[in-house]
Amino acid sequence: MHKKLSFLGIIPARYASTRFPGKPLVDIGGKTMIQRVYEQASQSLSEVYIATDDARIEKAVSDFNGKVIMTSDLHKSGTDRCSEALIKIVQKTGHNFDVVVNIQGDEPFIQPEQINKLIQCFDDPATDIATLVMVVKDSKDLFNPNHVKVVLNKSKKALYFSRSIIPYIRNIEQDKWAESYNYLKHIGIYAYKSSVLKEITNLSSSSLEMAESLEQNRWLENGYTIRTELTEYESYSIDSPEDLENVKKKFL
Repeated sequence: MHKKLSFLGIIPARYASTRFPGKPLVDIGGKTMIQRVYEQASQSLSEVYIATDDARIEKAVSDFNGKVIMTSDLHKSGTDRCSEALIKIVQKTGHNFDVVVNIQGDEPFIQPEQINKLIQCFDDPATDIATLVMVVKDSKDLFNPNHVKVVLNKSKKALYFSRSIIPYIRNIEQDKWAESYNYLKHIGIYAYKSSVLKEITNLSSSSLEMAESLEQNRWLENGYTIRTELTEYESYSIDSPEDLENVKKKFL
């Protein structure tokens, strides 16, 4: 029986989004987006922090009695922000955490079951990094480069992530591909062993990462394994004011 692991949820939140500045603080049915993410994550995790570089977000989190940690404004990715936040949270609390769950700050209706599935991946002590995938139901998603596709090995570990359709199916018309293969798309929530998180943020950018603009390919290229679990819940991230209106209509 291996020891019970301790999990830390971190929600990276930037104010200066190019497509939607200030989006963590937009109102969704009387609560800020960041508060909704925090409350959803807290249903699965006993320790959740928002990691931000902006005093307005820090104040908003303090106003609803959430936990917040200030980080540098120079980070290129949420993973980098999580790594700095982990160091600061350990210093602040005196507690070490075995696994960090990186929760997207723009998914106000993330399901606690999704986080639970990620946590379960670490029942296997060999898991370094975990993420979620789902079966593509709409063939339009296959041809949309914003929906990242993934192929797995027999042990549910990721082989490769791509904005292209993978695999290519030979001798079948493209409009029949979705019905002839169980395509998987990536749901962008991660969990990492704390030691692995520190290691991967020190890696240099890799050729496959830069080609696809997908940081998870850097980890694969450097020999890390990414364990996946299947979710049935779509992720609804808010990247624009139009996305916000669509999500409000769906959930409120």
